[in-house]
Amino acid sequence: MKFIFSIFLSCTISGLLAQKETAIWHFGYNAGVDFNSGSPVSFNGSQIASNEGCSSISDASGNLIMYTDGITIWDKNHAIMPNGNGLLGDYSSSQSGIIVPKPGNAQIYYVFTVALEGSSDGIRYSEVNLSLNGGNGDVTANKNVFLVGPSSEKLTAVKHANGTDI
Repeated sequence: MKFIFSIFLSCTISGLLAQKETAIWHFGYNAGVDFNSGSPVSFNGSQIASNEGCSSISDASGNLIMYTDGITIWDKNHAIMPNGNGLLGDYSSSQSGIIVPKPGNAQIYYVFTVALEGSSDGIRYSEVNLSLNGGNGDVTANKNVFLVGPSSEKLTAVKHANGTDI
């Protein structure tokens, strides 16, 4: 049984490393981990200061694009994006923010946020356009767009079987 589990785990992990969109993690209090070398390498310098949910995304080559705690969005240079403050996630939500690329448009990303469980702020999204702000991204006028509420504190994204949609 251990052997079968080991094979399953190896296949699963190798499939996850095929693209490097998840190669750099920002979390906790100014902490991070870089998986680009194949082995985790810790680093300091993240602007996040959070006990709970946060999200980071890199490009297919493993270069950081942005990260969020569900309240603020930082760009690849660790600067707050223009209009990147005041998202309606909550510092105490277990998954306060998640970043999802727009299918078919490499310049647009959606940052979904979730408020504290039971809050009327619920689940919202904000749009980031990477072609703005000298290529570092900017939160557009589509900010804190209400989707549903109240809600729980959980968010997730799954790639569709068609290989394009999320």
